[in-house]
Amino acid sequence: MNAVSIRGDWIGQVIDGRFSLLEWLGGSGTCGTFLTELDGPGSQKATLKLFSAPAQAEDRLSTWKTTEELSHVHLVRILHFGRAEIDGTPLAYVVTEFAEEVLSQIIPERPLTADEAREMLGPVLDALSYIHAKGLVHGHLKPSNILVVENEVKLSADGLIAAGEQAIGLNSSDVNNAPETATGPIEPSADIWSLGATIVEALIQESPAWDAASDADPVLPGPLPKPFAEIARACLTVDPARRCTLSDVRAMLEGRPSVSPLPAATAMDLNAAGLRAEPVAQAKIPVIPLIVGLVLVVIIAIGFAIRGHKTNTVPMQTETTQQAPPAEPDSKPSASTVSAPPSGIATTGVTARGEVANRDVPNVPRTASDTIQGKVTVAVRVSVDPTGAVSGAEFASHGPSAYFARLAMESAHKWTFKPPQSNGHATTSTWLLRYEFRRSGPDVIPQETNP
Repeated sequence: MNAVSIRGDWIGQVIDGRFSLLEWLGGSGTCGTFLTELDGPGSQKATLKLFSAPAQAEDRLSTWKTTEELSHVHLVRILHFGRAEIDGTPLAYVVTEFAEEVLSQIIPERPLTADEAREMLGPVLDALSYIHAKGLVHGHLKPSNILVVENEVKLSADGLIAAGEQAIGLNSSDVNNAPETATGPIEPSADIWSLGATIVEALIQESPAWDAASDADPVLPGPLPKPFAEIARACLTVDPARRCTLSDVRAMLEGRPSVSPLPAATAMDLNAAGLRAEPVAQAKIPVIPLIVGLVLVVIIAIGFAIRGHKTNTVPMQTETTQQAPPAEPDSKPSASTVSAPPSGIATTGVTARGEVANRDVPNVPRTASDTIQGKVTVAVRVSVDPTGAVSGAEFASHGPSAYFARLAMESAHKWTFKPPQSNGHATTSTWLLRYEFRRSGPDVIPQETNP
């Protein structure tokens, strides 16, 4: 059977007779992520991923069988996995610990400080050392797979790959993926490359500049604090034999000489590369240490404090894939403009269309809007009751950023409308709110889609 797209409207379905799909967390194509709850007393959240591509699903099942026994304090635990079916579509699923926060959500708001980067790297290096010793490679190391679970920094573990195998589905032009993985088997050195790219993005909110078609090493887009520039250069070498090791990274963090010879900094000439040399302005946001239990976890979660506003937000998922935004309208209607009904929507009996009564535009911190290159689009579909209040909301397009998606979802719940009239009575309606976040500020384009 051909693969089908995993959809957000599968909310309410029950997987394998035990896991209800409670909330759409993101994804597109043949992979999707949902919020679920575990069996037993209480309400313990968990994350459930679905895969519909037959080859991909079988490959994932085989991997989970290999890795389910892994146990490390800094690896996200795999709780359940198996096969299921929705609407006649065979699926593979995996249930993992629920993450309260993801590094990729923090970076758009502000870069990490040097101290925070050190505290993040400790658990990441521990987890990588553990899986490499087991003959495995993470293969997907990037900010979206560095999470906080119960105040512990952890790496995702549902996509591990056996060392020496071919990595399937990795984008060869993505700077997070080591260049050799496009044509050859994956090895632990690929995680070293990804670690370097992640360090750069976490500290200056930009990825290294890299031409995948050339043999040149990536270029740093700006200065990094010591010793992170040295670490990044030692990780980001096209030749895997010249990359540093995890032990070298630890040594550099501690100010000790590295074991392996490290590449020179000649490739980092920003003027020759035509890139800016100014550091990205860091938001002066105080970092509040989270003192958690025993001494071993005192400073791990600095910089990852669980933010509020959980009620109406969508929790952050791992490996969110950008969805295609809805088609651009021919013109941008104002708050009071009513769009013509789309084709196929019956309007019999409707004597007056709905209107926007009160709109809400998200307040985006300057430190976050300054990270935008071009435009970030998020579309939220809201259900409006006969009083004009929003009774429900879901993503029509999540967009590439979990942070801006959260702002859009929070804002959508604050809108109110003048309800449409049908046969003299107020009736329900559906609106599409298209959020466009630019460096200059956000804008929202409302469109009534039903009736």
